[in-house]
Amino acid sequence: MPRYYLGVDGGGTNCRVRLVDETLTTLAEVKNGRSNLQIDDGEPAFKAISDGTRDVFAAAGVDYRETRNTFACFGMAGGRMDSARDEFAARPWPFAGVKVHDDIDIAHAGALGGNDGAVIIVGTGSAALAIVDGKRHQCGGWGFQIGDQMSGAILGRELVRYAVEAQDGLVPASPLTEAVIAALGGDNQAVMTWSFGADKDVRIIGNDGSEGHGDLLVGRAPAEFGRMMPLLIDHLDQGDPVARQMMDVQLGYVDRYVRWFQARNAHVMAIVGGFGERIFPLLQQRYGDFVALPLYEPLHGAVILAKQNFAQSPT
Repeated sequence: MPRYYLGVDGGGTNCRVRLVDETLTTLAEVKNGRSNLQIDDGEPAFKAISDGTRDVFAAAGVDYRETRNTFACFGMAGGRMDSARDEFAARPWPFAGVKVHDDIDIAHAGALGGNDGAVIIVGTGSAALAIVDGKRHQCGGWGFQIGDQMSGAILGRELVRYAVEAQDGLVPASPLTEAVIAALGGDNQAVMTWSFGADKDVRIIGNDGSEGHGDLLVGRAPAEFGRMMPLLIDHLDQGDPVARQMMDVQLGYVDRYVRWFQARNAHVMAIVGGFGERIFPLLQQRYGDFVALPLYEPLHGAVILAKQNFAQSPT
């Protein structure tokens, strides 16, 4: 009987689903809704993958009942917590087998073709993983509030903070800091309003219907700070001194991960994510052959892991 593998790249914005045959040849691929495991107890993710599965089987011209001969691997945003992955895997899936991974795992498998080595995700968020001699080493990926060093969101926040200080006259200004202030409203009062999202008229409502919550604060999402990166890169190319200073901060974060991976005998570190790939020439100058661009995208990493996880399982 035929055997299929299904891979999912479940992101906070959208969910991509790919169906492949035993040779990992793509039969069809579809995109569906958001799928972060930390949003609404994973319900949107469950719906996105369920709907995406029906859509991808239809697009491939394969009978949906063949899900019983299909092994699936999900790489999920918000999958850093073991309990979230286990609970999601236990849902009523139609497949012969399901394995839920953190999104860093499928990025690793795709970037290195399923082989040993290290990978860092450098996008709006950041995370890092190495597999060396079968042993897994993971660090970072703890989110914008307490982690995500190396990310565009964290560097964007640092840039906005610096631009506000420059506007106050505490640190030297530059064309970049002036451009940041202009982009966010023209002065520090406007930037402060922007940072709290005050223009969005968002309120926190408790389960009992009361407004407000003493230990929670509404503010701009990580992606909003990450949108500062094109501005930073443009000014970096023009030799802006603050842009160079910000990039030194970024490279300092990457240095920390490089040392951590080299201490664990990783021989290569692939760079995944839009921001990381944009600054790859700088990373290559700094680290030489230790860094590499990814061989494949994370979605292909999901089907690689599906096959690795279930190659010996009977259908």
